[in-house]
Amino acid sequence: MSATQETTKNRRRPARGGSGPETTDEQNAEKGFQASEKLTDALQAVLVDLIELSIQGKQAHWNVVGKNFRDTHLQLDEIIDAAREFSDEVAERMRALHALPDGRSDTVAETTTLPEFPQGEVDTAEVIDLITERLDATVGTVRDVHDGVDEEDPTSADILHGVLERLEQLSWMVSAENRVARKS
Repeated sequence: MSATQETTKNRRRPARGGSGPETTDEQNAEKGFQASEKLTDALQAVLVDLIELSIQGKQAHWNVVGKNFRDTHLQLDEIIDAAREFSDEVAERMRALHALPDGRSDTVAETTTLPEFPQGEVDTAEVIDLITERLDATVGTVRDVHDGVDEEDPTSADILHGVLERLEQLSWMVSAENRVARKS
């Protein structure tokens, strides 16, 4: 390395705002494993479905009526909480991999795989079916991207395992509300 290159490389520049500690280009560079476009797209697909699941869960929560209202209302809270926690975990994993999560409402609306939730009051039995469908759609997205994610980044795949385990459990528990026992 020439003396000029060495000087340029180590030149310090003021931090934003002009005052305070100076930083080098090396200090501002992204370091560590960086997600590929394919991995970023896969995690983004999961993120938008989780965000949409939490939003639709809230819509159902506010507008559910009928038999077993309270149980359904409380069960929806569990789904909403899980979807919010998982969406935050996925988005923060994306940032750890130097990818940029996009949770803006227009992006979510344009890219989610979940069908639109109906407007107005919805009977508890119908809410059970609608929410089960949305849980299963979100699980489908996670399963669709899982193998590709696992191939590139097993740590992100571990997060997806947690999402699958909990959402599949919630789907089973919610859907059981409308099931009739089979006779042997």
